[in-house]
Amino acid sequence: MKPDDPLLRILACPLDKGPLHLLTTAASAAGDDGLEEALYNPRLRRRYPVLDGIPQLLPSSGEQVSDEEHERLLAHMSEGHMSNRHMSADHTGHPGAPGATP
Repeated sequence: MKPDDPLLRILACPLDKGPLHLLTTAASAAGDDGLEEALYNPRLRRRYPVLDGIPQLLPSSGEQVSDEEHERLLAHMSEGHMSNRHMSADHTGHPGAPGATP
């Protein structure tokens, strides 16, 4: 899945129906491109895997991330290392929230 994939604009968290952030990380056991992908909901701190380019968005497919992992992901989000379907959203994923970047 690419950051500009139109599918990202319509995908939503199955639990709170809010926007998701695309996570792309290097992984030695991942596919041919060596990348592992997931969709992340910072509001609920849940990560959903993307397997063979297919987002796994059943509520039971999501995993809760630790406080440390959540903070690491937020730091990467603020540095622009993740793609979000709402680029003007704050770190909670709410578009136009105070502190959101234009």
